[in-house]
Amino acid sequence: MSHSLSHLCYLQTLPPISHKATFNGRQNPPLNERRRKLYVTCGRGNNRASTPTKDDYHATLKALNSKGRIPRKSLGQNYMLNSDINEQLVGVAGVEEGDVVLEIGPGTGSLTNTLINSGAFVLAVEKDKHMAALVSERFSSTGKFKVLNEDIVKCHVRAHISSLVGSTKEIYSDTRKSKVVANIPFYISTDVIKLLLPMGDIFSEVVLLLQIKLLQEETALRLVEPSLRTPEYRPINIFVNYYSDPEYKFKVARTNFFPEPNVDAAVVSFKLKQPSEYPQVSSSKSFFAMVNSAFNAKRKMIRKSLQHICTSVEIEEALESIGVLSTSRPEELTMNDFVKLHNIITKE
Repeated sequence: MSHSLSHLCYLQTLPPISHKATFNGRQNPPLNERRRKLYVTCGRGNNRASTPTKDDYHATLKALNSKGRIPRKSLGQNYMLNSDINEQLVGVAGVEEGDVVLEIGPGTGSLTNTLINSGAFVLAVEKDKHMAALVSERFSSTGKFKVLNEDIVKCHVRAHISSLVGSTKEIYSDTRKSKVVANIPFYISTDVIKLLLPMGDIFSEVVLLLQIKLLQEETALRLVEPSLRTPEYRPINIFVNYYSDPEYKFKVARTNFFPEPNVDAAVVSFKLKQPSEYPQVSSSKSFFAMVNSAFNAKRKMIRKSLQHICTSVEIEEALESIGVLSTSRPEELTMNDFVKLHNIITKE
């Protein structure tokens, strides 16, 4: 959910977030809380997807068989079999007519179908060329779908979204932001989080169905509560809260997927902050470098682990000036504590 973010992020350590779980019912955000999105015209006519049938087990097998494919474990392919879950996922994102939605790993098009039926234009990124071809054939006639056969981690998301935005500027002077709605595998989840959360200038919200490693009910509750002084509190918590306001939504049982994974999943929403809303630090790069250094020596007191930045005495004085004990360890500092500490001890 290390000395660089790629070494820090374990999905079981998603950030402390507010708890409004709905395990069975839908949860649509109030209209007055929905953020504005980019609108795209797709011509007149039927706005419904070309395949109105539900994407259940048999439909998924039929789609895979049509391409002679089986789910690839190396790509983390676990296909959603429950259309109701897709409806809830789209409801959490508050997808409306004309929204532009980035979807990662559309697979057989289960979630894509629901997004298009909700009125969205979907830009999908699919690494598997066979699945990219399948969804292209399935939705090309809707006029509301484009698929890129790329690896999302290496994809130039900003360029693709900007190109899509540019194509509508002459029609809509009131430019709106896009959303991300996706069902992503465990092995790329933290990479996706790190990639997308700093993009608050182009996305308003990221809603992910995440396969959570070892997600038990106790762990889920810790994910949604401030987790100072616990093993779950890591740099990824600070990273996520730096760039977004996250919220745990609901748990999804593993039995809703094919093939059935070894773990359950959870829907998490990230309301992205505007760059002007980020914590005020002189450099985000040096800020996260400091946080990473502190947690890399987690058992050490901060006055010891950050001595490469300034002297132990200077660190002690800085900690005391922000109301923190000079003997504090990293898991005892909030994000705001780290921000204040950074601004005192870094000399840039």
